[in-house]
Amino acid sequence: MPKTLFHVDLRKPMNEQAHPGHNRWHPDIPAAFSVDPGISFRMECKDWTDGQISNNDNPNDIRDVILSRVHVLSGPVHVNGVEPGDLLVVDILDIGALAESEWGYNGIFAKENGGSFLTEHYPNAAKSIWDFHGIYTTSRHIPGVKFAGIIHPGLIGVAPSLELLQKWNKREDELKKTDPNRVPELAASPDPQNAVLGTLKGAEFDRVAREGARTVPPRENGGNCDIKNLSKGSRIYFPVFVDGAKLSVGDIHFSQGDGEITFCGGIEMAGWIDLRVDVIKGGMEKYKIKENPVFKPGPVEPHYSDYLVFEGISVDETDGKQHYLDAHIAYRRACLNAIEYLKTLGYTGEQAYMLLGTAPVEGRINGIVDIPNACCTVAIPTQIFDKDILPK
Repeated sequence: MPKTLFHVDLRKPMNEQAHPGHNRWHPDIPAAFSVDPGISFRMECKDWTDGQISNNDNPNDIRDVILSRVHVLSGPVHVNGVEPGDLLVVDILDIGALAESEWGYNGIFAKENGGSFLTEHYPNAAKSIWDFHGIYTTSRHIPGVKFAGIIHPGLIGVAPSLELLQKWNKREDELKKTDPNRVPELAASPDPQNAVLGTLKGAEFDRVAREGARTVPPRENGGNCDIKNLSKGSRIYFPVFVDGAKLSVGDIHFSQGDGEITFCGGIEMAGWIDLRVDVIKGGMEKYKIKENPVFKPGPVEPHYSDYLVFEGISVDETDGKQHYLDAHIAYRRACLNAIEYLKTLGYTGEQAYMLLGTAPVEGRINGIVDIPNACCTVAIPTQIFDKDILPK
C-alpha cells in the first residue's frame, strides 16, 4: 500500500489539520509535501464542504452551507523537477471511503445559496443520505434503488500561474458584471472569508486570500470537472503552469450521474486516493495539450446494459421559446422529462432529481447540428430499481 503523505482528522476543520490543505487556487500556496516522479502515495480527503453536512434527515445543513469554505482540497503536492511547459502524468491507482466514514450525501442547494441545474423548478434545499455496502449504495431517503458506484475525485488539478490566475478572475468578473444581481450568481468571485491556504500566515495569507480563485468551476488546470469516469485506473495528463505543478485533489464522490445536476452533486464523501505521478518534459508543446487536461479512463465501472432513455430538445419549458442548438436547455429538458416519468413510479420530484444526480446515469449530446434543435439524452439504468420501471 502506498504511504499516506496527507492525513486528515474528520473531527477537525481543514484549517485546524496538522497540515492544512486549501480551498482557493493560487500559485503561492505552499506545497504540503514533495515527491519525485515515479513515486506512488496516498492522500486522505475531507468531504468538499469541510464536514458541514450531518448523517441525519434534516436538510437545513444543505440549506445553510457556507459556500466560502468549499472546496477543501488535500495538497498541494510539489513534484520535483517538473517545470512550466511539461505535462504532469497522474495515475489514479485506487480510491475509497475512510473506514470511519462509510456514508455519503447528496443535496439540492437552495436557489439563494448556490442553486442547481434545475433551480427554477426545485428552489428549496433537500438532502439524501447514502450508506455504502462494499461497491453498492442505498438510501433511506430514496427507497427502491441500489447501485454500484464509480468512486472518483470530483476535483483534481494543478496550480495556475499568476498570469493564468489573473486571466480567470478578469474574465469571470466581466461575466458577473453582465448581471450583477442574479440569483444564483453568474460566477464566484475571489473572497477572503473562510479562505484556507495551507501554512500561509500574516500579510502573505491576506494577499493570497484576496487574489485566490474560487474552486467552484473547472478551468484550464483541471479542477472541479466532476467527471464520473475519472476513476481508478485512469491516467490524466495535466498541463503544468508552475514549478512542481502543485497537484491538489478532493471532492470525492462515491457515485454520480453525468452533469452532477443537483450541484451538491453525486454522493459526496470523505475518502482516500492513491496516486502515482510522472512527467513528460516539454509535453505541452509536443502534444499540444496547452490549456486543458486530457485523460484516459480506467477499466473499472458498473456494467449496466439496460437503460430507459429520455430525450430533450432546445425549446424552453417555461415559455416554449425556440433556442438555436442550445445543449444546456436540451439537457435540462431531458432531465425534467426523466423526473416527470420517475414521479409516476411514486417518487417525489426532489427524490427523482437527486436520483439523477447520484446514480450512474449516462448523459449525452446526441445531436448538435440539426437546426434549430440540439438533442440531449439522459439514460437511466433500469437494473438499479427493485421493480420493472418500463411502461406497461
